[in-house]
Amino acid sequence: MVLTRFDVVTLFPEMVTAAAAYGVTGRAIERNIVSLSVWNPRDYTQDRHKTVDDRPYGGGPGMVMKYQPLHDAVSAAQQAATPAGGRKVVCLSPQGKPITQALLKDASQLAQLVLVAGRYEGIDERFVDLDCDEEWSIGDYVISGGELAALIVIDAITRLLPGVLGDADSAVQDSHAAGLLDCPHYTRPEQINDRAVPDVLMGGNHAEIARWRMKQALGRTWQRRPDLLKNNNLDAEQDKLLKEFIVELNKKV
Repeated sequence: MVLTRFDVVTLFPEMVTAAAAYGVTGRAIERNIVSLSVWNPRDYTQDRHKTVDDRPYGGGPGMVMKYQPLHDAVSAAQQAATPAGGRKVVCLSPQGKPITQALLKDASQLAQLVLVAGRYEGIDERFVDLDCDEEWSIGDYVISGGELAALIVIDAITRLLPGVLGDADSAVQDSHAAGLLDCPHYTRPEQINDRAVPDVLMGGNHAEIARWRMKQALGRTWQRRPDLLKNNNLDAEQDKLLKEFIVELNKKV
């Protein structure tokens, strides 16, 4: 049974379907855990030139994607599915709210997610206001189109779904899953140049390993993304582990 349906409105459908065929997303599609459909606004134009963009009112550089082809493409995506759960239409845009793990987790509960990949200078604002539920952004930078952003969203949500990853704990232990960065990971060989695998990981004491990993996750977050800790209410044990990490770090300096 398909648990989640992704629909991407894009001028470059092959770009989306080709990339989504690989890795975690590709396997989830093959196993019917998710489905992916693409909708090209050019197929919904009403002139012989298949015009999807026009010059901006008020002048300025670039072209703006027209309302009608986008509206009709989204409508077709919505009519193609009768989801039993929730549905959301999202425009991927630099003006959108930042995508977080919490936002993706909420989205993983939807039955259908329609992602609109913009191009050119932008999209007619009336489409955003009238047809989209939300705008999402993958970061404070600009890329040439929303297709890459859509693929990121699809991959990030798909890996959260039951049965997608080989180990159910993988998604739980990822960076940001608990509001923290992930801990360091090691594999064979045990020694590379003068760097050895930490002894605790070799000892087989699972409680100590779990404690070490939490300490490293807290410490790494404190070092690299202290902003995440401001929104993360640490419990007494986590607070103790972070203080231990800082003391141990200062001893190395």
